Amino acid sequence: MMILWIKGLHIFFMLAWMAGLFYLPRLFVYHASTDIQAVKDAYKVMERRLWLFVTPFALLTLVFGVALIASYGSAWFRISGWLHVKMTLLIFVYAYHFYLFVLYKKFEKDENQHSSRFYRFLNEAPVIIILAVVLLAVAKPF
Repeated sequence: MMILWIKGLHIFFMLAWMAGLFYLPRLFVYHASTDIQAVKDAYKVMERRLWLFVTPFALLTLVFGVALIASYGSAWFRISGWLHVKMTLLIFVYAYHFYLFVLYKKFEKDENQHSSRFYRFLNEAPVIIILAVVLLAVAKPF
């Protein structure tokens, strides 16, 4: 029964994290589109608050994911090929998360060098990886 609570928390924190990962680059789109300093400053506040809000969800997703693996045991882990692929894809998602941090810091210093179009693409880029992660977790194809 405990494993279901762990799984539920893992899914909840993953959903909250993904919502933030989709929203932060959208803020970057709008931030990169303005030349008005007061508007830029408002986006800086929003970006900082979102970053501080969403990053613990990334950590809690990891904590509950590791707890799930530990609950199922090492024998299950060894034979779950889908999980190894999922974890590999998650390395890219965490790298994306920290790349957003680098960009957030550049906006904070008014050193952005990218267009709003770049951020639109960046906002949509992780969708395929996240889709693959979810499908692997649900279908467990191998």
